[in-house]
Formats: sequence, structure tokens, C-alpha cells
Amino acid sequence: MKKVLVTGGSGFVGLALARCLQNDGVHVVVVARSHSDEVERCGAEMKCGDIRNLDFLVQAGQGCDTIFHTAAKAGIWGSWQDYYETNVEGTANVIAACKKNKIENLVYTSTPSVVFNQNDIEAGDESLPYSSNFLCHYAKTKAMAEKKVLAANSDGLRTTALRPHLIWGPGDTNLIPRLLARGRSGKLKQVGDGDNKVDISYIDNVVQAHVLAAKNLHNNGRAAGKAYFISQGEPVRLWDWINGLFGRLDIPEVTARVPFKRAYRVGAMFEFVYTICRIKQEPLMSRFLAEQLAKSHWFSIKQAKEDFAYNPEISTEEGMTRLVAWLQK
Repeated sequence: MKKVLVTGGSGFVGLALARCLQNDGVHVVVVARSHSDEVERCGAEMKCGDIRNLDFLVQAGQGCDTIFHTAAKAGIWGSWQDYYETNVEGTANVIAACKKNKIENLVYTSTPSVVFNQNDIEAGDESLPYSSNFLCHYAKTKAMAEKKVLAANSDGLRTTALRPHLIWGPGDTNLIPRLLARGRSGKLKQVGDGDNKVDISYIDNVVQAHVLAAKNLHNNGRAAGKAYFISQGEPVRLWDWINGLFGRLDIPEVTARVPFKRAYRVGAMFEFVYTICRIKQEPLMSRFLAEQLAKSHWFSIKQAKEDFAYNPEISTEEGMTRLVAWLQK
């Protein structure tokens, strides 16, 4: 790789990826909707614009040999149009920009939510089908986008999709801050029996997976046309992990519990009221969130290990130590 484009390059994953590639001597062009001082500090080239604008993407991607597409509308609440335009149409534009600029490699940042079927998933692999009953627009539009990316794989454009789960670590602007805010306010309650295991993904390992996948596309292309689950390789008991983090930060452990079925019903009620009243703020509970907090969802990374030698370099314990040190600053 000599020159790459990173969409969503001011976000958590995109910025970490841009820093890593820039440090490796790669010319990095970052696309984001607004200016980022952090992007400039890492030495990357900044281009402000929207992935929903094809002409902008084509111009930004000129001379690149690889696109890392990390940009997305995340979260569990919002209008279908917003999710569809960014996640589906935006991804279609990324693919079109690759073709117009003869960019030969595309690495797409997907999510395990594309296969979540409301049941426990334990040691799931890439043979799992896409869900047929999505509980939020994010998961559905990410699945639609992933299908487009993998269908675009060809002799002229090698594509792959990575599905990192619950990304965390220094620099996190989403998962960890939300957990800490709810923990400190006493509003966080354990959903379900607390025995559910989930995958987590330390940010450096997620970046490592992206770089390895891209290098594979440049070489033998074994990863081309495929999707891969990415994680620490060892699931954690979700609530034990949360309470372990809280304990290191002197935040009271979560002891209050809510049965899963009750949380699911409350989530459905919130969704109904917020939809009728057109409330834009994300509800405290939704059906999707209740499922995620109470069910097991962890996956095998065997395929990523075999196809492009992914092996998490940072252990969960080391990652936790780094995260706490960052938070305490």
C-alpha cells in the first residue's frame, strides 16, 4: 500500500487506522464530514465532505490503491432515510469511486449485528446467514451495505468485510463513555441473568485486522469476497467485564437487575412512543439493546487467522490497563 483513503477517518476506528498507516509510511487521505485537528496531527491529508456525494469521493480517492470504508451512521435510533442514505447509498458510492479510479482493494468495516437473529450465538462462524428480522435500522442497513461490498468483488476490485464486535480502548467516543455515564448516574441495570458471554475488540487489534486484510487483498487475495468476525478471540461475561472496569474507576458495581422479557417490553414501549411523538433522542431502552445486553453473542475468529494471519496482539487484560490509564488522565 502506498496511498489509501480512509472514510470516517475522524471517528474512533478510522482515526486509529489512519495513525497506524501513517506511521508505517503510507500516504493517508482521510474523508470526514468536518475538520479534525487529530487527523492533521497524525500527518494524514484531510478532505472534508460527505460519502453521499459521489463526485467528492471520486476526487478524494484519486491516486489511491486501497479504500478503508469505516464511515457509517451508527447507534440504535434515527430515521430510516438517514441510515439508508449513509450506510447503503454511501457504500454504493464508495464502490463506484473505487471503480472510477481503478482502485483495486476495498476493506469494509461491518458489524456482527448483520447476523444477530435474537437468539444466543456461541462460537458462531461466517456460515451464519444474515438476519431476517432486524430490530434496528443500523443492523439492517449495515447488512445491505455488506452484501453490496462482497457482491462487488471481482478481478478488478478485491473486497472484504470485517465484523469487529464492541470496539473499545483509548480514544473511544461511544461505548465506554456511555457505560461510564450511566454507571456514574446509577441508571445502568443488568438485563437478564448475567451469564451471557459476548465478544469485545480492543482498538489496536481491530486496526491490525484491517491492515492485515488489506495486505492480503494486495497479495494472494484469499480474503477477497469474504466477511470475517474480529474480536479478542476469547469472549467475556458482559456484566463481569463492565463491573471489572467500574471497579478500577471507583464506580459502584451494577447490582440492580431487570428480567430480559421486562426490558424487551419496555424497549418496545419506548420505540412506539418515540416513533409516534417523533422524538429524535435515543431511548434509554430498545428491543435491540435488551437483546444485546441479555443474550450471548460471540464468534470464532478461526477464518481470519487462517486467511490473513489475524491474531490479537493486545490481550484483554493489557487493553484494560491501557484504557484505565487513558481514562485516568
